[in-house]
Amino acid sequence: MRTLRGIAPAVSEALDQEMANNPEVFVLGDDVSHWGARFGFTGGLQEKYGRGRVIDAPAGGQNVLGLAAGAATTGLRPVVALISGDFLGTGFDQIYDHIATVNYLSGGQVRMPVTIVVAVGGGYGGGAQLSQMRYGLFAHAPGVKVVVPSTAYDAKGLTTTALADPNPVIIFGHRLLTGQPGVPFEGEDEDVPEDPYSIPFGLAAVRREGSDVTIVATAATVRRSVRAAAHLAEYDISAEVVDVRTLVPLDTDTIVASARKTGRVLVVDEDYQSFGTTGELTFRIQAGAFDRLTAPVRRVAVPDVPIPYSEPLEQAVIPNVERIFDEARSLAGVSARAS
Repeated sequence: MRTLRGIAPAVSEALDQEMANNPEVFVLGDDVSHWGARFGFTGGLQEKYGRGRVIDAPAGGQNVLGLAAGAATTGLRPVVALISGDFLGTGFDQIYDHIATVNYLSGGQVRMPVTIVVAVGGGYGGGAQLSQMRYGLFAHAPGVKVVVPSTAYDAKGLTTTALADPNPVIIFGHRLLTGQPGVPFEGEDEDVPEDPYSIPFGLAAVRREGSDVTIVATAATVRRSVRAAAHLAEYDISAEVVDVRTLVPLDTDTIVASARKTGRVLVVDEDYQSFGTTGELTFRIQAGAFDRLTAPVRRVAVPDVPIPYSEPLEQAVIPNVERIFDEARSLAGVSARAS
């Protein structure tokens, strides 16, 4: 075991171990050498594997992702590391119309083993263009798998799984969980196995057992939900916290089972509320647990406004521990009155 601070060194370690064992894996992207894609996901790799396998590419998702798509068709396994998930928009055509569809259009004859690693999320003063989640957009593209780790252990294991997958995978790493200098850190130092290991996609994790209310969360909101649950316990409210871990494939069974157990569900996510992740999760919960719910499913998400640069305004829109606590406590009270 070794102690890692945040998800960034965990992703980097998984990349390192896979690159050591598979010469077909290479990395390219924005500033992958000096900054490790700014948030540390590729830190130290160029020094070890050289510029031929860890390539600083010109800024621009269209070019980098196009190169990766072409390389994947030849049997290589490219890893694209971009500074910000907000900038994935420059590569929409490559992802939506090529990377996501080639396997289907070729009848499985051409695989597309492209792994994309990007930083997402606010809470550090990045403003409207450097604070968005955006993973809901790509969960909406059939053919792409979407990973949203909340722990260093998961980040390493899920990255290892992504690198072995013949399909495109996008790993969204929340900035406040990376553990990088100059960025607030909401995670904790974790003991992670040194040897390679994998975590299957489509398997949610119950981070805290509970019986009164279920909180379903992703990425940094998992950490905040666990803290809120500890506070709720002081009010004799037992909250279960379910970490989605992967949006595609989604472990609906675990989420619905928790909803059926508690009868009350709060869905928390840092994506925008309208047409976002919370809406899809809410539908699946109500479809699978409607007869056991004692109150309507509630949501805590980002209002439909760009993320403000101003710190007080930014904190007002991003789901935090207080908002999660207040909503869950209210939900438990609504349920108690209804029963």
